[in-house]
Amino acid sequence: MLALTGCASVAGEKFQPVSIQTIHESAEVSGIGCNLSNDAGNWFVVSPGSIMVHKSTGDLIIDCKKGNLAGNSTLVSKSNGAVWGNILLGGGIGYLVDRNTGAGFDYPNTTTIMMRDVSIAPAAPLPVQAVAEIPKAN
Repeated sequence: MLALTGCASVAGEKFQPVSIQTIHESAEVSGIGCNLSNDAGNWFVVSPGSIMVHKSTGDLIIDCKKGNLAGNSTLVSKSNGAVWGNILLGGGIGYLVDRNTGAGFDYPNTTTIMMRDVSIAPAAPLPVQAVAEIPKAN
């Protein structure tokens, strides 16, 4: 049993580098702080930059902020070829280990976060006017 669980780590890595680029008004903006998180941990990187994240079956949430600029994105976790190799090598146990360690799943290697200016307040909603009840004709 122990030998079979070791198969999962043969075909897949538990960690993956993710590169972040931030864009505002069609130009790259550097020095933006970005928080990345999934169910396996939290990380911080300054754009443009790369960070090693622990892979997971859960999506990777990215929130970037600096001054009046903010942006976010979600990187979807997708199964990789290691999952199938580990199913063949380790059967169901190999798959379970890959699921639990994240080794059988990947995020996109790079992402571009579109930044927006949050200092611009959205337009205030128009006031709702009271509507008088129209008397019914008898």
